[in-house]
Amino acid sequence: MCNLRIAGLVNDSIVDGPGMRLTVFCQGCPHNCKECHNAHTHDFKGGYEIDIDEIITKAKKNKLLSGITFSGGEPMCQPKAFLALAKRIKAETDLNIICYSGYTLEELQQMNNPDINELLDTCDWLIDGRFVVELKDLTLPFRGSSNQRIIELKNNTIDWTR
Repeated sequence: MCNLRIAGLVNDSIVDGPGMRLTVFCQGCPHNCKECHNAHTHDFKGGYEIDIDEIITKAKKNKLLSGITFSGGEPMCQPKAFLALAKRIKAETDLNIICYSGYTLEELQQMNNPDINELLDTCDWLIDGRFVVELKDLTLPFRGSSNQRIIELKNNTIDWTR
């Protein structure tokens, strides 16, 4: 049994990465970005706990999914639980994984946290960087501001324009 603290799940998102996605919105974020789209996820004591088995079951039931997205809040504040979820996703489904983080890849690497490192090794893509309202750009696919990057962590092909 492994629990995540989440703000919620969206079973059929088309805005959190290419294709239809199950999006896991984790609860808790230290960044507090000005005008954050998900400000309700900042409180580490908010949201609710969910067993990752429940998320896996939901993912397996939706045959239209092309992937799962970890969003926030800040998934890297719960790296052990998100790693457990990612490993199960890879072992039990053919879904790809996108992880959003307000931290840059370089900041995550500097943390030298084994769970974060393994989570990055397990995910397919990382969308990194804090939301910066002064750099807000609604024309960017799957990002809110131009400083945020889509980083391929594995050699996968995906159409990021849709």
